[in-house]
Amino acid sequence: MNPDHQLSGAVPPPAGELLARARAAWRDVPAATALLAEALAIAPACLPLHYARYKFHSSHGQYALAEAAARGALAEAARQAGISADWRALDHTVDAGIDWADVHGAAHFYLFTLKALAYLRLRRGDLAEAHALLDALARLDPGDRVGAAVTRSLLQGAASAA
Repeated sequence: MNPDHQLSGAVPPPAGELLARARAAWRDVPAATALLAEALAIAPACLPLHYARYKFHSSHGQYALAEAAARGALAEAARQAGISADWRALDHTVDAGIDWADVHGAAHFYLFTLKALAYLRLRRGDLAEAHALLDALARLDPGDRVGAAVTRSLLQGAASAA
């Protein structure tokens, strides 16, 4: 799933124009960073903008910035879904009223961002937290609709190499 495409209609026009300019300036890191920040300032609740921001930083190897952006995205998705921002406190069975499978919803975006955060923790060398995040995903998304198995495979490879 690419949340940017799944939620594309949710980007307000002024922020969407800035996002388009950021994409055009993708290789100009300072310019694209400023454009993404400006877009988020206009539409701070827009999940596709949060996704674009953490994806941008990750694609440029700026894992600390990507992680900060992903944590912000997680907090916003939690707020919109009406769930705890603390992923450790969530349980698929306890939170049965949440529609985790709605690919257009904030709860699914939350799961997708948990996967991204696990990847970023892995890239930053924190295998323990990456493992904990993936375990939480296994509880929340037992059918692995967000594709966490790929990140778990990367984690297993990193753990074997360590």
